[in-house]
Amino acid sequence: MAESSNKSYTLMHKNEPVAEIELDEATASIAGIGQVYSQQHVPVGIPVRRGKIDRAALNEWWRGRAIPASRDGIQEALLELNLSATQKLLDRSYGLSLSDQYWIAPSASKLVWSSVNFFDNSFSEDVGNVLFGQGSSEAISLMSPDNTSDGWLRKKWVIQDGKRCLVKGGSGAIRQEPYNEVIASTIMERLGIPNVPYTLMVQDEYPYSVCENFVTPQTELVTAWYVMHTRPKPNHVSVYRHYVDCCEALGIPGIVEALDRMIVVDYLIANEDRHQNNFGAIRHAETLEWLGPAPIYDSGSSLWFSKPLGLIRADGKLICKPFKQEHSEQIKLVTSFEWLDLRLLDGIEEEVRTIVHGSLFVDDARCHAICQALRGRIDRLQTIVRTRGPQGRVDDRSDDVQENIAYSGRQEDERER
Repeated sequence: MAESSNKSYTLMHKNEPVAEIELDEATASIAGIGQVYSQQHVPVGIPVRRGKIDRAALNEWWRGRAIPASRDGIQEALLELNLSATQKLLDRSYGLSLSDQYWIAPSASKLVWSSVNFFDNSFSEDVGNVLFGQGSSEAISLMSPDNTSDGWLRKKWVIQDGKRCLVKGGSGAIRQEPYNEVIASTIMERLGIPNVPYTLMVQDEYPYSVCENFVTPQTELVTAWYVMHTRPKPNHVSVYRHYVDCCEALGIPGIVEALDRMIVVDYLIANEDRHQNNFGAIRHAETLEWLGPAPIYDSGSSLWFSKPLGLIRADGKLICKPFKQEHSEQIKLVTSFEWLDLRLLDGIEEEVRTIVHGSLFVDDARCHAICQALRGRIDRLQTIVRTRGPQGRVDDRSDDVQENIAYSGRQEDERER
């Protein structure tokens, strides 16, 4: 299996050896897979047939750990880091992440999880600073969880008061996403929906959202994208039904109720990017027990974030994910509204105004339009709840999204390869 241009590693799951792999030095892709030590610890959704791991699928999983090539400012960052591609950052930090417990150990090393993982050990902020266009010292350390951060917005991991926190910026001229994260978490708190709380940070007059990592040293996030790859999707089954079937087959508890809440929230905030890689389930990394759905996170691409002022309205045309192409169709998937009391959102407009107050990006006119449109979405949902007939939930394959919607940035990256 050995070639001069390859490096040998052991794919690890915390302290559990999973398989021997080789990385091609030129491309940083998985060139070969040797002995498989633990089939049950192979990443979720990666096929293992007759004791052999599907190399193409594992390579897709490995590439998916890298910063997407669509990340805002990534080309400038790569120049400063003297790298040709984001995937070449992966082995510089052993593929370590703050979303799961997988990593690669050089075959000749004696590295152990306790000494390298980013949950318990400090890490360099050099890569994060470069990604934010802030520059860094001449001797840049690449030991950073930023090497495996997903998404197209600028983001970086920092340690605040001993907690691992993700700092994320906004896009375009309006930079609205950080405000939206805080507004969305405020709405979910009012409705009693499990969510990742976000706060707002302003640095050099630019807004950033900040949230604490909801993955612990014992748990990991498995996104819906990989849950849905645990079994083939029959042609006659909808995307929503396939996800639920996969979750139920794995034994993930509470999935339908969690989806009800996520679909409702996304309807209210007009979320345009709830792709299959920003929701999922949590499992214990050692026992492999499924603990339940992940709390709702990453809701910034919402509230008409990229729309000009004149198009901010409750009935405007919106992109919808992850199951349907229209929110008016996706809301029909909700199995029950009995838990929902929209009166809890009375006065939410004033809270929105407080959150964006003083912003150099979201002016009074835009804030007023957002508040009016949000109120319109609440009223429209109230009508849906009141008038839905006894047939209840409606789910068929009409208006389904494409099956391969992980997120738009990653699709663009795949087309570039």
